[in-house]
Amino acid sequence: MVRIQVRLTERQVQSLSDLAHRHRLSMAELIRRGVDQVLASGLSVEVGRKKRKAIAATGRFHSGRKDVSVRHDHYLAEDDGG
Repeated sequence: MVRIQVRLTERQVQSLSDLAHRHRLSMAELIRRGVDQVLASGLSVEVGRKKRKAIAATGRFHSGRKDVSVRHDHYLAEDDGG
């Protein structure tokens, strides 16, 4: 194994310590498992952040039109890009 140094917030350390104690694991083991999950997911942190931002924007804007789900191609074609 390779030793690295990582900075965590006090809240992260406390939560990690509590979780490690409850599951009778070391904090290092929990961190290794977390890293394995991130690597197995194939998603980068940046993709996850972008996805959360896109989901947060959903439904925040209203066109006032009630047929956008049916006529979206028509409305996109009308847009002159400006």
